[in-house]
Amino acid sequence: TLANIGKPSNDLHSNTQLYNSPSLLPLTKRQRRLVAKNPDVILALMGGARMAIDECKFQFRHRRWNCPTKDVGHGGSIFGKILERGCRETAFIYALTSAAVTHAVARACAEGSIYTCTCDFSLKSPRGKDWEWGGCSDNAKFGHRFSRKFIDVLEKGRDFRYMMNLHNNEAGRLSVSREMTRECKCHGMSGSCTIKTCWMRLPTFRQIGDLLKDRFDGASKVIADNNGGGRRRKRRKFKFDPVNPNHKKPGRRDLVYFENSPSYCERDAFIDFEGTQGRECNATSIGIDGCDLMCCGRGYRSQSFTVRERCSCIFHWCCDVKCEICSRTRVKHTCL
Repeated sequence: TLANIGKPSNDLHSNTQLYNSPSLLPLTKRQRRLVAKNPDVILALMGGARMAIDECKFQFRHRRWNCPTKDVGHGGSIFGKILERGCRETAFIYALTSAAVTHAVARACAEGSIYTCTCDFSLKSPRGKDWEWGGCSDNAKFGHRFSRKFIDVLEKGRDFRYMMNLHNNEAGRLSVSREMTRECKCHGMSGSCTIKTCWMRLPTFRQIGDLLKDRFDGASKVIADNNGGGRRRKRRKFKFDPVNPNHKKPGRRDLVYFENSPSYCERDAFIDFEGTQGRECNATSIGIDGCDLMCCGRGYRSQSFTVRERCSCIFHWCCDVKCEICSRTRVKHTCL
């Protein structure tokens, strides 16, 4: 599930078989009550879990920490022990998984997959000159509320980690609900588009992932403010001060952390990370995916291999494409 049951975390926890068997979801009592009130939501939760894992791996595919996951049939987190740290990567996982629940549930409402919610028909703003409200808007409000109730209930205590986790949870949800855009459909004789019916649509989850990755890169290292990091209950707005006084205070959609990330160069048993030995790298890149940075100065091994692929394709009218099969030599670079 998208909750690390029994631990102060909201990540994707439990046996990976849960994607095929909802009965394996190890929910808390409060989560079970929430799901019982919305029984069809379980499929959306499973879809959100898969979506969050895939997006995390995509966003970090070229970095030293590449969002590794593992089978956790005997408990623990599918993301491993990184969640026991208070670093940037932890902040990203919390925000991404919370956003995934919001997005998946909001879309399921609009698709009619959850009978306790529908499209969002609450839009009251004035219509435009050549368009009017209609269609089926994604129900981001319901998705946001459900995610808050389902995810945040796992956080216990009132320490600094609790505040950080809840802040990043909310940052993930806001990255979904605040990024909706208007989508329209034309009506009129022969496609003249004399009038358009418009509704509000969620961005794709890839767009959400890109946004959260940008916020990861600009995340704020924080400490509790002078008032102890208090919060306003209604908005759950926590007060943080940046470690660097020259930086601005983090906003509600900014990710926050309090602990520096490991280098991820070598095997780290504390977070159960294998390091970058054996990782593929780009020998021509000067970025983080380049062999110099990815391999942490240890060097790399280059291996040539041959691939057979289609080439010299020609389109023949009508309607056939004929290609030759060519052999090409590729080079793979892996860290020592």
